[in-house]
Amino acid sequence: MAYQVTTRKSYGQRLSESIKGVGAGILLFFCGTILLFWNEGNFVKTRKSIKEAEKVLVEVGDISSLDPSLSGKLIHASAFAEVKEALVDGTFGVSETAIAIRRQVEYLQYIENSETHTRDLIGGGEETVTTYTYEIAWTSAPVNSQQFSDPSYRSSNHTLIRVDDNIEYSRNVAFGAYRLPPFIIEDIELISESVPAQVSLNERDIARLEQTVQNRGGRMVHVQGNVIYFGRSPSSPDIGDVRVTFVKTPPMDVSIMAMVKGDTFDEYPTSGSRKFSMVVVGRASAEEMFEEAHSANEGLRILLLLLGVVAVMFGLNLMFSILPTLFKVLPFLGNIVGIGVGLVCFILGGVWSLVVISIAWLFYRPLIGLTLLAIAFLGIRFLKKRGSNKNPKGSNVIDGNDGTDGKDISEVKEVNNVANTGNTVKLFCINCGSPIQPGALFCSGCGKKI
Repeated sequence: MAYQVTTRKSYGQRLSESIKGVGAGILLFFCGTILLFWNEGNFVKTRKSIKEAEKVLVEVGDISSLDPSLSGKLIHASAFAEVKEALVDGTFGVSETAIAIRRQVEYLQYIENSETHTRDLIGGGEETVTTYTYEIAWTSAPVNSQQFSDPSYRSSNHTLIRVDDNIEYSRNVAFGAYRLPPFIIEDIELISESVPAQVSLNERDIARLEQTVQNRGGRMVHVQGNVIYFGRSPSSPDIGDVRVTFVKTPPMDVSIMAMVKGDTFDEYPTSGSRKFSMVVVGRASAEEMFEEAHSANEGLRILLLLLGVVAVMFGLNLMFSILPTLFKVLPFLGNIVGIGVGLVCFILGGVWSLVVISIAWLFYRPLIGLTLLAIAFLGIRFLKKRGSNKNPKGSNVIDGNDGTDGKDISEVKEVNNVANTGNTVKLFCINCGSPIQPGALFCSGCGKKI
């Protein structure tokens, strides 16, 4: 059954929160700006590092024997990553011949879900109604039920055993005649797809584990494939039950780009204090790997760019959030102001982000930055020229039927002095609207000089 909590804030409390939000907004705006500038520089430097690696890469087709002449060089090679010894999980004794073994722990717990609805009150206050619901789910960590809002669910969670997630890496992985270093082994585990690791515990191991849990009667430790289950019955799970799943990264074909260092590898140093290395699962060519590296760099740039723009816009919105709050005395008026502030912050945030990115390009790539700046300048001039050709309201213009529409008062004399055109031009004073006689130097109505 749902549990509801209603809270109210006064107008003064809301103003106070908005004022505090100004500081948070300034910080967020500043961080977003720094991120945008740094992101462009990081993209350029990473791309430069990759291109530098492309120029010095040495293709090695056979690494079945050590080659001293390759020492210190960046190479590309593909081979089978072979594990020389079994890995063992120290807590449960699970053993596998694998590049890595990962232990994943889950707890059956009550979790709290909430749904919040707010409404503005006349006078500037705010009412918030929060609805809490509860469900049973497997979680990656125990849930503290003491913090639950519904008193009937407090103290409802417990666990039969507490154990952490863990990962064991093999430190003896052969790559032809070479050994893979830890950073490449960890990257393989990170990018590869894990498979179930077989769990085979003897009765002595199970008896040892039985002593670590609170016995509710009957057997409390069950082994099913790659899962060790703590509870009365895996088919009828209960609150507090724990399941530990084991997966492994098996030996496999991999392709690497790294610097040869003796009988192993290291990251290749490039300009700008950067280092380059790369590993992919399967046998991939150097061209494919470099293409993936450039793609990953571009993807990271776009992701961080979007994050920076959102941070700038949201920061601006927090900085000016006090404006709609001031008008919340009348809720509909506050909502209108809020929409306007949001729109302005969206536009300003976008413009500011473009300015920061342009400055970053000027700093890191002057030629491209200056080109973009020149294009922007020409665009502004074009728009300005187009705007000046239009007739603004109240401008100094006259109306005629001989091609004189849109001409200002400075052109009247030329029109009046045209002879033998066969056309009649009607001129009017822009000050008082009186007709102007052809050839006149002053308006007959107000006396203003033409």
